Amino acid sequence: MTAGPDSSQLNFLSFVDFAVDRMGRECAQVDPAAMRLVLTLHRVTNALVYDLESSVHRPRGLSWPGFRVLFVLWLAGPGEAKRVAELSGMSRAAVSALVNTLERDGLVARRQAEHDRRAVELSLTPDGRVAITDAFLAHNGRERAWAATLTEAERGTLVTLLEKLAGGAGAAQARRRA
Repeated sequence: MTAGPDSSQLNFLSFVDFAVDRMGRECAQVDPAAMRLVLTLHRVTNALVYDLESSVHRPRGLSWPGFRVLFVLWLAGPGEAKRVAELSGMSRAAVSALVNTLERDGLVARRQAEHDRRAVELSLTPDGRVAITDAFLAHNGRERAWAATLTEAERGTLVTLLEKLAGGAGAAQARRRA
């Protein structure tokens, strides 16, 4: 597939229109509406995460995954590494590797779980609590900036639709693989 003459004017988000149009011409069996939905959702999510990570988390010495682990521990309290992995949407191996860094930085403590010596329990340190509180307040400021594009009613509709997608057959199949 070769790019058309207008492809030089594309950017990360405008590529969606180009890709859907192009695939519609190249592959008749493609569902363009489904493609547009998923590609747009993916690209907006990536742009949002990039914004949060570059403007909020990296300046504070955190990565996006590091923030997610601290956020889970902050809200759900101390817990086994496997539970933190589940709630943060990460693999146990990723959480384990990440906790090495967070522990080294004095943000997370780990200890053997009392009920099972093989299990590891994670908790925030006092410095970790300060770090996640500060990071989340700035994070929420960026959330407000992104959300300000929509009216309150539009936000409610979007959340309802995203929750519907999350409860659908595609999401259920993805959860079974996780």
